[in-house]
Order: sequence, then C-alpha cells, then structure tokens
Amino acid sequence: MRLLVDDLRDFLDPAPAHVARTSLAGLGLLRRYRHERIDELWLDHDLGGDDTIWPVVEELERAAFDGAPFDVGTVYVHSANPPGAAKILQALRRWNYHAVAATHSAAVGYRDV
Repeated sequence: MRLLVDDLRDFLDPAPAHVARTSLAGLGLLRRYRHERIDELWLDHDLGGDDTIWPVVEELERAAFDGAPFDVGTVYVHSANPPGAAKILQALRRWNYHAVAATHSAAVGYRDV
C-alpha cells in the first residue's frame, strides 16, 4: 500500500495509491490504515497556506513513543523545502522509522492545476 500526503503532486505511475492533500486528510489516511502494512509513505512538508506535514509526523512519533509504531516500510520525504525535509527525517529516524530523502524522485510529479 502506498500513501501520499502532498497538496500538489501525484504519483506518476498508475499503481494504486491513497492521496491526501492536507495534514488533516493525511491523519485520516494514517488512522484508517493504522493496523495495516504501509509499504510506502510519501510526505511533503508544505501543504499550502499555513498547513504543514507536522500533524502527520507527530502522529507517527506519538505512536512510536507509545510503543506501537505504524508498520511503515519506508517513509519518503520529497519536500522542496530542505530545512523542513531535514527536520522530518531527523524526527522520524529518531523513532526508528526508515525515512529517506526523495526530493528529486521521479516517482512523484506536479499534477495539472
């Protein structure tokens, strides 16, 4: 299963994925699939306006702190905000999530707006 939290980008391949455009929608996806394996979780930092990915990151951190981390294969941080991406990676790695920088990944691209 693939989850993407990004306000402007989509996966460029046709493989099935669940997409959230806001942090609130991202939290909803995480909670909906709480007890399932998430193979790939793709996170953007800035989600439009004042919205950021931090509520989603905090949910992942809280779960790990409580001793029940989400079952995520890899968290891909594809933000074009380098300081924001670095903070996400640092936070998630602290809780032993396999988080990697994917800023220039060809897997995601801007959708038509």
